[in-house]
Amino acid sequence: MSLLGFCQWLGSTHGSIALHESIWAYPIIESVHVLTLCLFLGLTVMLDLRLLGVTMMRTPASEVFQRLMPWTIVGFAVMVATGALLFFAIPVKTYLNIFFRLKVAFLVLAGVNVGVFQRTVSRSMDRWDNDPVPPFRARLAAGISLVLWAGIVIAGRMIAYNWFDKNS
Repeated sequence: MSLLGFCQWLGSTHGSIALHESIWAYPIIESVHVLTLCLFLGLTVMLDLRLLGVTMMRTPASEVFQRLMPWTIVGFAVMVATGALLFFAIPVKTYLNIFFRLKVAFLVLAGVNVGVFQRTVSRSMDRWDNDPVPPFRARLAAGISLVLWAGIVIAGRMIAYNWFDKNS
């Protein structure tokens, strides 16, 4: 079965149809998605700005991470869960949307960026933890993160305005 075939099957399920046609469920899920995006993205920007050496320069980077990361993870988890539900409600149209595909590509790249940071730069944090401006690789990871998350937000917002959809 192709990915499109899977999306067609998913869109024909009772749950998908009920969610898409619901007067209250879809808008509530979309609102929670946007609110948790705000939580997650706001905290991520704070973490990235610390890594860039722009803010909280007197606070050790490890302390900023320790305080903000639990809330960042909660925001991310709820954001992913509600995003999956939004996809579940309209799988075919979403899958075919170029902006959704861009968003997914940026999400994958953001995940790779976090993975590389965790496996390399963060392991040496004890050496630069108190530095007002972290090393270049930490700043690079933060800059890449900010660019990718800006792309994710823009692509996500543009999903509703797909100029390339001939069926709209």
